[in-house]
Amino acid sequence: MNNKKVEFAKYILRKGAEASEAKGEPLEIAYSGGKDSDVLLHLAKSANIPFRAIYKNTTIDPPRTIAHAKAMGAEIRAPTKTFAQLIAENGLPNRFRRFCCSELKEYKICDNVAIGVRKAESRKRNERYKEPIECRVFSKSRNERQQRFYPLLEWTDEDIKDYITENNIQCHPLYYTNGMFDVTKRLGCMCCPLMSRRKRIAEFASHPQIVKLYIRAMGKYCETHTMRRFRNPYEWFIDDVFFMGKDAEYKSFINAPLFNEGAKTYLENYFNLKF
Repeated sequence: MNNKKVEFAKYILRKGAEASEAKGEPLEIAYSGGKDSDVLLHLAKSANIPFRAIYKNTTIDPPRTIAHAKAMGAEIRAPTKTFAQLIAENGLPNRFRRFCCSELKEYKICDNVAIGVRKAESRKRNERYKEPIECRVFSKSRNERQQRFYPLLEWTDEDIKDYITENNIQCHPLYYTNGMFDVTKRLGCMCCPLMSRRKRIAEFASHPQIVKLYIRAMGKYCETHTMRRFRNPYEWFIDDVFFMGKDAEYKSFINAPLFNEGAKTYLENYFNLKF
């Protein structure tokens, strides 16, 4: 492991701790349960700084995430509304309307926070994040700001894997296959609309209980809102998940002569479940 990267990460954490001390609070460690936040937590401990590791429960994270967060000593922060409640009130989130993120995990707790963001995670993050310290404005009217620290910004997957191995860090069980750690795996909200169509469908297929959660919440939304494009939440789900809002392709599918089983039965057969 590159010791310069380790020492620089600790330096950024100490800068965050200094800024937090000036505010009379410990530095918040944004703990997600993922491999990067495990590394970040370990670094904070080894930097010997005061901190609060806080896990924001999205209510739709992978199984065993809360148990892992508790085992790592993180505080569990419950949201004011669950993911299902947000769908029932607002409809479905999508790539352009990500209201769930701000409600479930992007809200402010402390004035200063360390986050395990890395440029290597994606092209967009490489373009978005330029400096290891930045200020985020949550509300201009209330002058609500937060200083964010990114100690792992320049770390690669190989850096993360080496640090985990060298320090014998036990990560979330989903990172292991037959006891072997896979650094390429990523944890996040289950069936997130930011996933590719193929990956999202595969995740719904692996966790059919999430399909039921969606349908129940969508049904509640339909009870209080006028639906023009869909007759029921089952058709809405098919459009959102299989066709990603592409109207012409959806209509061609739903109106095809062979599609005579109905949307509900189609989903039950496809995901091997019963509503």
